[in-house]
Amino acid sequence: MKYIITTAIDYTNDVIHLGHVYQKILADFVARKLRKNLGNSKVRFVTGTDEFGQKVQKTAQKEGVSPKNFVDSISKQDKYELDCLQISYDRFIRTTDLDHQKTAQDFFKKSYENGFIYESDFVGKYCEGCEEYKTETNLVEGKCPFHPTKDIIIISEKNYFFKQSAFREKLKNHFLKNQNFVVPRSKFNEMFEMIDNLSDIPVTRKKESVSWGIECPIDPSQVIYVWFDALINYYTFAGEDWDLDNTIIHFLGKDNTKFHALLWPAMLFSIEEVPPSHIYAHSFLSIEGRKISKSLGNSIKPSELLRDYSSDTLRYYMLKFGPIVDDTDFSIEHLKNIYNGELANGYGNTISRVFTLARKFGVEFKVPLLESETNFENQKFKFDLTTLRPDKEIEEINQRITQINKEINETEPWKISNGPILQNLLQNWLLEIFHVTKELEVVMPETTSRIIKSFESNFNETNFFPKK
Repeated sequence: MKYIITTAIDYTNDVIHLGHVYQKILADFVARKLRKNLGNSKVRFVTGTDEFGQKVQKTAQKEGVSPKNFVDSISKQDKYELDCLQISYDRFIRTTDLDHQKTAQDFFKKSYENGFIYESDFVGKYCEGCEEYKTETNLVEGKCPFHPTKDIIIISEKNYFFKQSAFREKLKNHFLKNQNFVVPRSKFNEMFEMIDNLSDIPVTRKKESVSWGIECPIDPSQVIYVWFDALINYYTFAGEDWDLDNTIIHFLGKDNTKFHALLWPAMLFSIEEVPPSHIYAHSFLSIEGRKISKSLGNSIKPSELLRDYSSDTLRYYMLKFGPIVDDTDFSIEHLKNIYNGELANGYGNTISRVFTLARKFGVEFKVPLLESETNFENQKFKFDLTTLRPDKEIEEINQRITQINKEINETEPWKISNGPILQNLLQNWLLEIFHVTKELEVVMPETTSRIIKSFESNFNETNFFPKK
């Protein structure tokens, strides 16, 4: 069995900011943990960019460039931001990739041939910000709650519709038989309650309205609706691995849950394919109490923070304080306090104290081989998405580090004259630090690699988190 790990692909109207990258760090944490316990061949991980649609077309026009040149630039910058954070994807997919365009067209055509796409007249209220049609219940005083500064556009044209309503019962049965289909539970309940109200949705736009899109395979006067096309990227990536034998997990923000938990499974049902195994919907990140917004001027790119902090520090912070269950708030001051308190004065100081003592007293530490990393057969490792809490794992590790520091203060090893007792104490602390460091590899891959190398070279490096 393989694990297929995905994140939502980011829309290329602008470069991603801190609010976008949490799910990438979370998905990367899971992918690294799975690889560590099951082997690289058992894990495939994709992220990327969503590049078609009216919003991109209009933004490119304002910039005075072609849509393709515009998305090439944004996608390159997005990839740079993720690479700065050591996101260990196997593919950075772009919806302009030729193999994806063909897969999307084949998918659309098969759904049409199976009787789930039909032509009809459409009049709807459209939000360019969401690239989504809205009902009155979705609007607040006639505005989209996610893009209140944008006017809702009334669109009237002949389009092709996806018969989403045909899958209400099948979706209900799927939810009931798979109680962990959507995680956390609150999101499962919210999605389940929406099923009865699912209606058919337009899945194409007229080329004369939106030229920047994948051409509809059954009508060259139309392009495929951006959300229909974008969701198929997971299927493009997985290829032959999209089946019941593998576990497919989508990580995304809670605002994208409806598309992934309802529309996407229905689309897959329409071509006689299996739905994803799990959908993990995390909450939102704000900055200093305000929603992240370019118009507010408070969006922060990860690379901007990496001028002062390592990518490992930001990964650690986001995994411990990110919005895994509830909305959370970020501030640079809090990041600095956590770095100095938990990394510099906590983990880093403990390593420095023990490594310095070990080097001073000539302790020889043999780095142990961990069976879980050398033998992937008959592993007892089980991954449970419902208990995924990197924040709690990190806190438990911090408690173990605190315990080592406490023992150092209580025993005052620098005063111990009995060689065997001192050696035994240091060996025990070194072993615990080694195990803690190995557990933190999925959180801070670069720094933990340096720490392991120091173990292997008689503790030649001792200062891994200089205080700021």
